[in-house]
Amino acid sequence: MSRLNAIPYSLLDLAPVAEGGSAAEALGNTMRLAQQAEALGFTRFWLAEHHNIPGVASSATAILIGQVAARTTRIRVGSGGIMLPNHAPLIVAEQFGTLETLFPGRIDLGLGRAPGTDPQTARALRRDAFAGDAFPDQVAELQGYLAPAGPGRPVTAVPGVGTAVPIWLLGSSLFGAGLAAELGLPFAFAAHFAPAALHEALALYRSRFQPSATLAAPYAMVGVPFVGADSDARARVLATTMYQKFLGLVRGRPRPMAPPLDGMDGVWLPHEESAVRAMLACAIVGGPATVRAGLERLLDATGADEIMVTSDCFHFADRQRSCEILAEAMRG
Repeated sequence: MSRLNAIPYSLLDLAPVAEGGSAAEALGNTMRLAQQAEALGFTRFWLAEHHNIPGVASSATAILIGQVAARTTRIRVGSGGIMLPNHAPLIVAEQFGTLETLFPGRIDLGLGRAPGTDPQTARALRRDAFAGDAFPDQVAELQGYLAPAGPGRPVTAVPGVGTAVPIWLLGSSLFGAGLAAELGLPFAFAAHFAPAALHEALALYRSRFQPSATLAAPYAMVGVPFVGADSDARARVLATTMYQKFLGLVRGRPRPMAPPLDGMDGVWLPHEESAVRAMLACAIVGGPATVRAGLERLLDATGADEIMVTSDCFHFADRQRSCEILAEAMRG
C-alpha cells in the first residue's frame, strides 16, 4: 500500500472572495466547503489570518473557526494561522480557550509571526515593526495561559486555563522550524506560497527536535497549492486563477479571485512568470492520475506526516471537485 493512503490530509481556507462576488458569498462557501471536507475524510479545516486583501475574507479568524466548528461535527478546525504578534497572547488564549470549551477536542491553534498584511495595515493593527522578534516569548506566554492553573498566577485566561489547546508553529523559514524543534511542537511549513526553504527547514526541525509533554517525536505538515480536475487540460485552465492571484501579489496589487483564462501568455512578463512559478514550485495541478503521482513525489521528497492543501478555483463547484479529487487520491 502506498504511504499516501496512510497519512492525514487537510485543507487550508482563506474564504476567497471572487471577482464580482461578495464577502458574504465567500463565507457561505467556506461553511459548505468545511462540511464537504468533513464528509470526504479530511482531518483538519484551517483558516488563515490576513488583513486588507480584497480576495480574502478570513480576517476575523477566531470568529470564523467557531462558525465552521458549529456547522461540523468531527473535523478538527483551527488557524493556519493566527499571526500572534498582531495580538495580546491573553486575548488569543481566551478566544481559543472559548472555542475549545465549546468544541472540545476539535480545535487547533496554528501560530505565525508575520503580520499577514502590508506595512501600512500592520500599523493600523497597532503592530510594532519589530513585533516578530518577540515571537518566542509570546508563544511561551500563550502556552502559560492555556496550561493548568498554578499557585501565584496573577492573570488567568477564562476560558482558556487548563484547556491545553494544541499549538502548532507555522513558518516558511528556518526560524519557525528551529523554534518548533526547540519547544517540541508540531511544525507546518508554508510551501503553498514560499517553498524555497522547505527541505532545509524540515531537516533542521527533525534534527533538532526536543521531545516535550506535547509531542514525543517530530511531526511535520507540508502545505501545498493544489488544483485537481477531471483532466490535466481542465486543471491547467483552472490553475490560471491561482497564477493571477500570485501575480497580483508579485505586482503589489492583490485583487479578488479572478476567473480562469485559456492561458497566461500576454498576462505576465517573463520576470513575473518566474517569480510566480517560484512561489508555486510545490503546486500540484492535474487530473486524478497526475494528482496522485504529484502527491507521491511530494511525500517521497519531504517525508511529510500530513499534507494540507489550499485550492484556489474561481467557481465554487470546481473547488468542490478539486477537494473530491484530492480525497480520492489520498484514499487510493
